[in-house]
Amino acid sequence: MNKGPGLFADIGKKARDLLTRDYNTDQKFSISTNSVSGVALTSTVVKKGVVHAAHVSTQYKFRNALFDLKIDTDSNVMTTITITEILPSTKAIASFKVPDYNSSMLEVQYFHDHATVTATAALKQNPLVDLTATLGSPTISFGAEAGYDTTSRSFTKYNFGISVTKPDKCASVILGDKADSIKASYLQHLDESKRSAAVGEVYRRFSTNENVITVGGLYAVDHLTSVKAKLNSNGKLGALVQHEVLPKSIVTIAGEIDTKTLDKYPRFGVSLALKP
Repeated sequence: MNKGPGLFADIGKKARDLLTRDYNTDQKFSISTNSVSGVALTSTVVKKGVVHAAHVSTQYKFRNALFDLKIDTDSNVMTTITITEILPSTKAIASFKVPDYNSSMLEVQYFHDHATVTATAALKQNPLVDLTATLGSPTISFGAEAGYDTTSRSFTKYNFGISVTKPDKCASVILGDKADSIKASYLQHLDESKRSAAVGEVYRRFSTNENVITVGGLYAVDHLTSVKAKLNSNGKLGALVQHEVLPKSIVTIAGEIDTKTLDKYPRFGVSLALKP
């Protein structure tokens, strides 16, 4: 909607995604189809150990509104409606879940060339309210978020962050958990296509003196295949391979092992996403 600093949730997102996205040790299969009228339908089956779960989701766009509907095997129905430009530079997102009506949420996002503000509230009598604000530009931004419980009249969270983004690198620092933790991350792209990258993250929790250092990387073997790996100071090693078997259809094989307890079997997961 604009060329401003982005959302508070975007601070550190690139490094976080490289270290977490697609590291799935479950078995997952999904297939997507698109109709002539513009309706997208996706069916997903997931196996977690001996437990199977499935859901069907559909998406339809009409003018400036996007409708998402998801139904799972537990008879939960989740509906999300996203309306862009409801006011100039403003986006509204409403979500409803049946039968758990207390999980319904309304979020309003306002974008400016030098600022982004969001407000989220649960749609119930005594809602939880979340507010975020980010100031700056696409190159450097400062942000803060706070959560307030109207029932107990107390803050549930307050976090602060700073992000610096260049075409080939990005760095961020987030002071979170009510100033009890700090997380610093740095990502460096290794090629012009940004398909290969290295990333490092340092996390410290002050109350427990816990320190975790994580390093990872992404390497493009060719235009169809890429590999990712990560290792943290607790000895957790993860790796995955992604291959585009058909245009837009990707198979992912991921694994995780604790290098400090090599007597335990590693965990593996396979996912296949088919798209037209």
